[in-house]
Amino acid sequence: MKLRPLADRVIVKRLENETKTASGIVIPDNAAEKPDQGEVIAVGPGKTNDKGETKPMSVKVGDRVLFGKYSGQTVKVDGEELLVMKEDDLFAVIEK
Repeated sequence: MKLRPLADRVIVKRLENETKTASGIVIPDNAAEKPDQGEVIAVGPGKTNDKGETKPMSVKVGDRVLFGKYSGQTVKVDGEELLVMKEDDLFAVIEK
């Protein structure tokens, strides 16, 4: 299945957090927090204003982004957990 987001929505795949602390302690899955970083895997065309003009998106496919802990709506596609969220829910793009 392929998803194509509408308007100013993006589809993000969460990136896995480290399961080990700096001192070597392993964090069990049920105690680990959900990551607040992800990779953009699909982008909508942008938001349309009252004049019918589309404002282009400021993120692109492949960008690593930061978002809030409770941002977006979780969906499962082909057994993979993805987030669908508005561009406004993204805090920043992580530059490499």
